[in-house]
Amino acid sequence: MIEIRWHGRGGQGAKTASQLLADAAFMAGKYVQSFPEYGPERSGAPITAYNRISDERCSIHSNIYDPDYVAVVDETLLESVDVTAGLKEAGAVIVNTSKTPDEIKEKMNGYKGRICTIDARKISMLCLGAYFPNTPMLAAVVAVSGCVDKKQFLKDMEGSYRHKFAKKPQVIEGNLKCLSLSMDSVKG
Repeated sequence: MIEIRWHGRGGQGAKTASQLLADAAFMAGKYVQSFPEYGPERSGAPITAYNRISDERCSIHSNIYDPDYVAVVDETLLESVDVTAGLKEAGAVIVNTSKTPDEIKEKMNGYKGRICTIDARKISMLCLGAYFPNTPMLAAVVAVSGCVDKKQFLKDMEGSYRHKFAKKPQVIEGNLKCLSLSMDSVKG
């Protein structure tokens, strides 16, 4: 079983990315869980979302305290949230930042595992023309964790986007480009 914890702020799409990851893993034949945890429900407030992905049915129904991977959608959370709490050293933390893994290492509370970064803002602006960090972060989690096959993930996401954006087909290609570029842009 792979357990993933997402840290973001309300409105950045961490919950949606968690749900899309669960959809992709489900389409790949995995058992999945995706659920959020909210604090004050307002835009900009810190939120946490979770994924469990397994080849076997999972009977655990609690928050994830010892994740294999952590995705940090908003770099400013490194100042106020211990994003590495319980994070397994065999896993990785993936941070949305323009900095390198070495540049943010000091903010990782002594975490000795793998630190990965991706500039989700830059990729999102390039591919989508606006800042939607969840799409690049979703692809980064897939690339780093290997929880689903990358090629199959892109194929499944294309089908999902064609269904979801049936009335806005102009956004499909940008989102697919964003996913593909993001998988190749993770540092660490």
